[in-house]
Amino acid sequence: MMLTDDQAMLRDTAREFLADEGTIKKQLRHWRDTSCKDGFGHELWRRFGELGLNGICIPESAGGLGLGAVEAGVVLEEIGRNLTPSPFLTTAVAAVRALDGSAQGERWFPGILSGETVAALAIDEGKHHAPEATAMVAKRQGNGFTLSGAKQFVVHGASADLVLVAARTAGSPGETAGITLFAVERDASGLEIENVALADSSKAARLTFDNVALDGDSVVGEVDGGWAPLSRALNAGRAGAAAELVGVAAGASDMTVDYLKQRKQFGKLIGEFQALQHRAAHLYGEIEIARAAALKAAQLLDAGDPRAELMTSVAKAKAARTAALAVQEGVQMHGGIGMTDEHDIGLYMKREAVLSTLFGDSRYHANRVAELSGY
Repeated sequence: MMLTDDQAMLRDTAREFLADEGTIKKQLRHWRDTSCKDGFGHELWRRFGELGLNGICIPESAGGLGLGAVEAGVVLEEIGRNLTPSPFLTTAVAAVRALDGSAQGERWFPGILSGETVAALAIDEGKHHAPEATAMVAKRQGNGFTLSGAKQFVVHGASADLVLVAARTAGSPGETAGITLFAVERDASGLEIENVALADSSKAARLTFDNVALDGDSVVGEVDGGWAPLSRALNAGRAGAAAELVGVAAGASDMTVDYLKQRKQFGKLIGEFQALQHRAAHLYGEIEIARAAALKAAQLLDAGDPRAELMTSVAKAKAARTAALAVQEGVQMHGGIGMTDEHDIGLYMKREAVLSTLFGDSRYHANRVAELSGY
């Protein structure tokens, strides 16, 4: 599975841009050490827009590039490689897929394209990712609805101009039917936001809805039929997260291999020790498998293949486990320095810990693979 010439050109553009402007020193450490409430730079987000990256998943009819999950994954791998904090995954990929074809999309796409708008997905309510278990209530009121309940682990929730909220208008928790997706603006009356710093210094939020009143136009898709746009968002987000995890693994591996070529022990470069060579070779193979899985998931999504849902879970589970292996090996092979904040290798471990849980951890997706496969 190879990239086309255009996709390879996009990869090279993203790689050069992020290796220059999206570095750990310029972005992640800077925003962390200045205690930024957003955890990312809005100027860099606008640069994404200027380069056209924010429009990858937006249809050409709405001013975007009309590309797909493969191209988004190409960019996300480079974001992961550099640990670049940005709303690209949640806004330009997941939220855009949810909004596609809706009146809300026409409203919010221009701001996303320019890098002026940030979107967030408010899905999870419990300790673990379980969108089917949505229990938050949306009650009819006049020609609209009122939302009551709480959401957590809402990435960029305190920075978002738009929050896509899954709520139940019918049925019971555990059922996909009866879920409706709503577009809620950040200044909605009755919405309380608690900003929280995650392990990797990125920001998520706990949202509390106290009879938040919305009109009928806030519905994304159909009433009681929100599972369709939500599934599009989740599948795109999972495939994208898999690609970013591959980038995290590759970045950690590259840093570790470079260290093996420089560090001496007992008068020899530690990269000459066969045991470490075997571990590095094994990790290389695992990263290539994860990259192939992520690319296949993206290709199936773009093709509208019914196997895409299964493959996105395969890719997310495999990429998460591979990234965990990469960062663990990286910290161990760096020795004591790998445990210090001064060295960047530990930052890869922190990002892996957060990204692996986003849109479902490896256990969630392993179970999902078994269910979708009929086991």
